[in-house]
This record gives sequence, C-alpha cells and structure tokens, in this order.
Amino acid sequence: MPIFDEKQEELEHYETMMGVPRGRLAVALDSITDAMAMVGQHGVYCQSQRWPGKPVMDIQIIMKSLSDAKELIQNVMGELKKAK
Repeated sequence: MPIFDEKQEELEHYETMMGVPRGRLAVALDSITDAMAMVGQHGVYCQSQRWPGKPVMDIQIIMKSLSDAKELIQNVMGELKKAK
C-alpha cells in the first residue's frame, strides 16, 4: 500500500497545520522516530559481547543513521518555516 494511502489521515492533519512540504516531513519524522523506538527496543536484547551494556554494532549504525536523518529533516523543517 502506498504511503499516501496508508498515512492519509496523518498526512491531511499535518499538511493542514503546516502546509504540504512541512506536513509531509513531519509524517516522515514520526516514522523515523517510531523506527528508532523499535530499533532501540531490539538493542536492549541484542547486547554486544565486546562492550557489555551497548547494543551490537549493526544496531548502533542503524540508530546513528536514523538520528542523522531525523536531524536533517528537522533542519529542513526549520528552514522552510523561516522561508515562509
């Protein structure tokens, strides 16, 4: 199912509040945040043998990538708000 059908209500809500570009970015940001929560939960159970108390390396890399993507989206949303 295309994302525009799957997230139709959420998209309409945010697009109405923030405009189309920022609304879509807000929905993307929510999706990334949800993914981070799921990966973080997985990281609790997949601990590194090398560094006890830390998730395995692949989970650390995924979390870093999601964090970076989230930061970029937040930055773009800020820039769009300024340009308005």
